[in-house]
Amino acid sequence: MTPFIAEIIGTAILILLGGGVVANVVLNKTIGNNSGWIVITTGWALAVYVAVVIAGPHSGAHINPAVTVALAVAGKFPWTDVPLFVLAQMIGAMIGSTTVWLTYRNHFEETEDGDSKKAVFCTAPAIRNTFSNFFSEMLGTFVLLFTIFYFTDASINETETVIGLGSLGALPVAFLVWSIGLSLGGTTGYAINPARDLGPRIMHAILPIKNKANSDWAYAWIPVVGPLVGGALAAFLMMALL
Repeated sequence: MTPFIAEIIGTAILILLGGGVVANVVLNKTIGNNSGWIVITTGWALAVYVAVVIAGPHSGAHINPAVTVALAVAGKFPWTDVPLFVLAQMIGAMIGSTTVWLTYRNHFEETEDGDSKKAVFCTAPAIRNTFSNFFSEMLGTFVLLFTIFYFTDASINETETVIGLGSLGALPVAFLVWSIGLSLGGTTGYAINPARDLGPRIMHAILPIKNKANSDWAYAWIPVVGPLVGGALAAFLMMALL
């Protein structure tokens, strides 16, 4: 297990479980059909937890180009490793979304609405407004990264000994993503991760999905650039407050 492989596997699991919960809610004749936004946000939060558990010990579990870039901006990650991590995240996202399609292929066949099928792969705005949509993605990612910068390890105060929490240490990230989804996700579907949106969007365009909608490339830059800007702003503010 190398950092590169860990980022591929971690991101693939993130998209498999995150895209999987969307498929379970929006596609026809699934057991979870129409179970709602709470189910989707919870599924994504738990997907993050599982991905961080797997990739965390080996790569730090960035599983998000916005995280990688923000850490580099803050001087906590070497810029020379950024392209390799982003490549791994994109590969993982494409693998994960393809696996969701294979798993739910019968339900894709039973679903006529092309936008519902596309929602399994990528985000779309509830109300299309370039500035507002960009701001939403930027803000959600800002909250994500700014909070991550202030995560601390548990410790015994008397001895100042850091306590390793093992896999439970991934829970704060899950709660953070859950909170962002519940509170800020209603505008754009909270991609807050360029690879999470772009990789699956590419696969939506490539895969032989019956009656699929347009992949909406005119919107696709927002869930890529918005999170990158939001993450960088979080890094700058964190450094300014040191």
